[in-house]
Amino acid sequence: MKSSLLALSIALAVGLTVSACGDKKEGAAAGGNGPVKIGQSSPLTGPQAHIGKDNDNGARLAIDEINASKPVIGGKPVTFEVMSEDDQADPKTATIVAQRMVDAGIVGVIGHLNSGATIPAAKIYSDNNIPQISPSATAIKYTAQGFKTAYRVMTNDEQQGKVLGAYAAKLGKKVAIIDDQTAYGQGLAAEVEKAAKAAGAEVVAVEHTNDKASDFSAILTSIKGKAPDVIFFGGMDPQAAPINKQMRQLGMTAQLLGGDGMQTPKFIELAGADAEGAIASIPGLPLDKMPKGTDFKQKFEAKYGQIQLYAPYAYDAAYVMVDAMKRADSTDPAKYLPELAKTSYEGVTGKISFDAKGDLTSGPITLYKVQGGKWETLETVQP
Repeated sequence: MKSSLLALSIALAVGLTVSACGDKKEGAAAGGNGPVKIGQSSPLTGPQAHIGKDNDNGARLAIDEINASKPVIGGKPVTFEVMSEDDQADPKTATIVAQRMVDAGIVGVIGHLNSGATIPAAKIYSDNNIPQISPSATAIKYTAQGFKTAYRVMTNDEQQGKVLGAYAAKLGKKVAIIDDQTAYGQGLAAEVEKAAKAAGAEVVAVEHTNDKASDFSAILTSIKGKAPDVIFFGGMDPQAAPINKQMRQLGMTAQLLGGDGMQTPKFIELAGADAEGAIASIPGLPLDKMPKGTDFKQKFEAKYGQIQLYAPYAYDAAYVMVDAMKRADSTDPAKYLPELAKTSYEGVTGKISFDAKGDLTSGPITLYKVQGGKWETLETVQP
C-alpha cells in the first residue's frame, strides 16, 4: 500500500512539473504568462563591439516603442523582451549563443550581424523553426542555404559588389583587392573582383588577411610594386583604418575603396587625417533620404548617441517581425513564419518585401566619401 501511494505521489509530482514547464513555454510563445522573448545577437565585446551594440540598440528602440503601444495579439496583451547575446563575431560562438537563445524560448531572432556568424547560426534556427531576420549579413550564402526561416532587410553582396566593382573601374584601370577571409569580406571582395573585370579593369593583386590583424605592411608593400590606382578592402573598420594609415605611411596614393563594414564614424576616428578621401558603400539610401530617417536619427541619438552603421536596419527588422505576428494574430513561430514571406512593410530604411529566398526584392546602394572628417554622400545607385 505504501509503495502504491509513493508511486502515485511521484506520478502526480512529475505531471505537475511537466504541466508547469508546458505553461511556461505557452506563456513565452503566446504572450500568456510572461514576456515574449525576441533574440538579438551581435559582437558586444571586442573590436566590433561598437557596431554590435548599434544593432542591439536599434532592436531595443523598436521593441520599447512596440511595448509602449500596448499590443494585443491572440486576444491577449503582449510584452516583448529583447534577449541579447554576444557572438563575438565568431562562427563557433554564434552557434553556441543561437542554441542558448532557442533553449531560452525565443520566438524569433534579429541577427546575427556578421555573415560569418549568421550563416552557421541559421541552421540552428531553421532546425527549431525560429524565424531569423538579419539586419546586416550580406553574404550570398546566408539565404542560399535554403532555410525557410532566414530573411534579411539589407541587399546582398552580389548587388553591392556589382556597384563597387563598376565604381572601382571608373576610378582607375588597375585594381588591387584585400579581404579579411570572413564570409562577408571574402564574399564581397569576390563580387567586386568579378564586376571590376567585367567593367574593364585589371585586377593586379588579390591578397588575404584576417579580421584580427593590425599590421598590413607586408601585404601593402607587395601591392605597392604593382602600382594600383584603387585598393579595395573587404572587411570591417578595425582593419580598414590601419590599412588606410599604413598605405599613406608607405607613400601610396591609391584610392581606398570599401564596403559597408568600413562606412562608420569609427573608421574616421581610427584612421584620423588619413581617412580623408576614402570611399565606401552601404546598401540603402543615406539616412537623411530614408523615408523616416530623420525621425529615427533624432529618436535614436537622443537615447543612445551616434548611429554607427546598421541600427536603422535592426530597428526595421524588429518591426517587420512583430508586424508578421500581428498579421498572424500569434507569436507562435510556426504560425507567424508564413506571414513573414508576405511582408510588405514601409520601414525607416524603405519598402521591405522579400523574394522566395528571403532576400530584399530590391534596394539601392549608396557611395560615400570622407570629406572634412565626415562621410558625405557621393551617389546612390540602383543595381
